[in-house]
Amino acid sequence: MKTIITGKVFKFGKNIDTDQIYPGRFVQYTDVADVAKYAMHGADPDFVKKVHPGDLIVAGTNFGCGSSREQAAVTLKAVGLSAVIAESFARIFYRNAINMGLPLITCPGINEKVKTGETITVDVAKGAIIDSNGQTIATIQPFSDYITNILAAGGIKPLLTARLAGEK
Repeated sequence: MKTIITGKVFKFGKNIDTDQIYPGRFVQYTDVADVAKYAMHGADPDFVKKVHPGDLIVAGTNFGCGSSREQAAVTLKAVGLSAVIAESFARIFYRNAINMGLPLITCPGINEKVKTGETITVDVAKGAIIDSNGQTIATIQPFSDYITNILAAGGIKPLLTARLAGEK
């Protein structure tokens, strides 16, 4: 996992549910390339035309609420987001995304401090979000060691595969 994450912001509001992240009408798609075509389609149908690898989503509270649809996390990672920063996350979505290796960064108040199109930097080691002028604009909640290990491995499956290979 990168400890310095810089990207362009795509800002969303509160209570962005999994049906906005990955609408249920697309669940028949199983190939990651197909799933990626519909990222954030329920909130912004043109999102995939605008987003680039390394970009960030910033949102209000309760991001990822709704169903436990794993494709919601898969689609955000598949479009190349470097992280999602929100004031809070729904518990199941949080674990799904972390297990996929997508950093979810909790930062109370962040949605009021940034604008869509702005470039920001997250310094995970310092626990800070920095604007394009180099000013710290917010403090993030740190990851536990367990979450850090999952993200560093690229997800729960790579972490467990590496650990099991080390036991032989």
